[in-house]
Amino acid sequence: MGKKRTRSGHVSKGVHSQKKTFAQKACRREYKNTIARLYNQYTAFTRGKNVVLTMENPNKNETNKRFIRVNARDVWKSAYRSK
Repeated sequence: MGKKRTRSGHVSKGVHSQKKTFAQKACRREYKNTIARLYNQYTAFTRGKNVVLTMENPNKNETNKRFIRVNARDVWKSAYRSK
């Protein structure tokens, strides 16, 4: 086997991302609370995609699970149509 080359001369430039993480998180939080997200979920649901909705837990005794994920077929039964 050959001898491995030493990489002592390589120094990282320290650049990882152009967009700051706090800005990404703020954009995501803002999008989650808009009508546009609900509209996108509903259009995906009408196209037959597997959509999962996040809603408050109706069981108030489960304090460690404030929100639960529910399949959209269970919530939006009237609009469901198969492929």
